[in-house]
Amino acid sequence: MSPLMTFRIAFKALGRNKMRTGLTMLGMIIGVSAVITLVAMGNGAQAVIEDQIKGAGTNMITVNAGNASLGGVRGGSGTSSSLIVEDAAAIRAEVPGVQYLAPGLAMNTQVVAGNQNWFTRIQGTDVDLPLIRAWPTRTGSFFSAQDVASSAKVAVLGQAVNEMLFGPDADPVGEVIRIRNQPFKVIGVMAAKGQTGMGPDMDDQILAPYTTVMKKLMGATSIRDITVSATSPTETSAVADQIAIVLRTRHQIAPGQDDDFFVRTAEEIADIRTAAMGTMTTLLAGIAGVSLVVGGIGIMNIMLVSVTERTREIGLRIAIGAKGRDVLLQFLVEAIALSLLGGGIGIALGFGMAEGMSRWMSWPAKVPPDAVAMAFGFAAATGVFFGFYPAQKAARLDPIDALRFE
Repeated sequence: MSPLMTFRIAFKALGRNKMRTGLTMLGMIIGVSAVITLVAMGNGAQAVIEDQIKGAGTNMITVNAGNASLGGVRGGSGTSSSLIVEDAAAIRAEVPGVQYLAPGLAMNTQVVAGNQNWFTRIQGTDVDLPLIRAWPTRTGSFFSAQDVASSAKVAVLGQAVNEMLFGPDADPVGEVIRIRNQPFKVIGVMAAKGQTGMGPDMDDQILAPYTTVMKKLMGATSIRDITVSATSPTETSAVADQIAIVLRTRHQIAPGQDDDFFVRTAEEIADIRTAAMGTMTTLLAGIAGVSLVVGGIGIMNIMLVSVTERTREIGLRIAIGAKGRDVLLQFLVEAIALSLLGGGIGIALGFGMAEGMSRWMSWPAKVPPDAVAMAFGFAAATGVFFGFYPAQKAARLDPIDALRFE
């Protein structure tokens, strides 16, 4: 029998009982749509988690100046003057995998605005800091590269500092504050960030160009730290190692001598990220597997009933010359058709459900192309796997016994 005739007979048999065919496909439709929806929402969740963890500094590497000793008393990390602006430029130029970089130094001092004052931290930094920290401005804007190059007296306030100097929900853009009796123009207010696990309260500080803090507030010739963001979390350790090599070469540190700097990575946060992503992947795989197995069992159950109902038909076909492989192929085509048709409808329904849940929950939904291919492939594989036993049972029927079947 030709393959075309086999397909025609299989689809004709499915069309005889449309209600049962539809209910059989329902299991596969639900399974595949669940897979698509869960993958879409899971990818969206991963994107949100990734953004949140990036904001906490998973990709972040901090290079601090080393220890300065005076009379046997060691000052600790950041007290030496070994780290300079040229070191930051060398890291940016020579270390592959560096996405963003910001030299920095800080001081604590009293800040005055009108008749209000507040003791806070002045953080000198570069234009890449908001990108490293995933930290947008609430009002106004961050300072520019031109401000850094010209050592401009501009300031961006943290949320807490803004409240203390100007009041809650105030917009101080354009106002002038005084830091060590020098006027600074407020050009923006950062969004609320809060306390992080890697430093002081992010909201209780004022951000200014590091060149301004060096030259006009502190009179310093060195920087205290360099904050680096790697292109991806997986490259963080390699980038940190390369930074250490570059700095040891620049500082002419001989083999065996201690570094005059410290390089730190956010290993704990990276471990949390890996565990979270692994748990989510396992959960999605388990749910998807159960959904597709349930749909496959439904197909196998209905196909076994179909074999029983059509025993006389199978016996008649074998008696007039049909071979066992023709019967096997017919029932296998029916099972695969049920799976693929149900899978196609399930994919379309999954896209619709993912979009609906995304709008309802205000949650990003991302359906990667490989997820669609995977769902369709699983649907076909399920049809073959669960349809093979009923098809084989039909192919092995004895034609004499089949014709006598009532």
